[in-house]
Amino acid sequence: MTDDAERKMQFLYALRSKGVTDTRVLSAMEAIDRGPFIRGIFSDRAYEDMPLPIACGQTISQPSVVGLMTQALRISPRDKVLEVGTGSGYQAAILSKLARRVYTIDRHRRLVREARELFDTLNLNNITAITADGSFGLADQAPFDRILVTAAAEDPPGTLMEQLKMGGTMVVPVGQSDSIQHLIVARKTPDGIEYEELRQVRFVPLLEGLGKDA
Repeated sequence: MTDDAERKMQFLYALRSKGVTDTRVLSAMEAIDRGPFIRGIFSDRAYEDMPLPIACGQTISQPSVVGLMTQALRISPRDKVLEVGTGSGYQAAILSKLARRVYTIDRHRRLVREARELFDTLNLNNITAITADGSFGLADQAPFDRILVTAAAEDPPGTLMEQLKMGGTMVVPVGQSDSIQHLIVARKTPDGIEYEELRQVRFVPLLEGLGKDA
């Protein structure tokens, strides 16, 4: 077995051991190499199950958390998905393997530009990456079947919930940025919003406005 094949097998084993069991999600994460999404001195740690720093003071989430969040969305092949917080682009790339269309927003122009370049290189043609204030969502493309927020809000954002289709699901970390956060699954039903708590997590805060580089 080659080093790459063994590394990939260990990567997938680590995901399963942390609770990522959905076969479509595992296939998507096998298809998208995390390596190109991590640049600089941390690139040799791309296949470890840990968050890593990226540009603009942001992070790329640990793969098991990416897998669990993706799994919780229960994406179908016809879904239109909104991601708030493009970051490295890794999460959006995985979503693109599961959904019909992915819109991803980030407040940092540099991150969006670099993510677009990677999407083009990887021929991921169903992703639209936009520099904007993600806390406002993307009203002109709403409603969305699924919404994924990769930054922590103090409460599930009402504006984003309004852009979620009836029957849709949003996954969002909730809590103060300097304390424990909880990963919440919010499902929009005719009787109101149903909430499910998945696990404790640690994400950068969801900030309003554009980054200094935008």
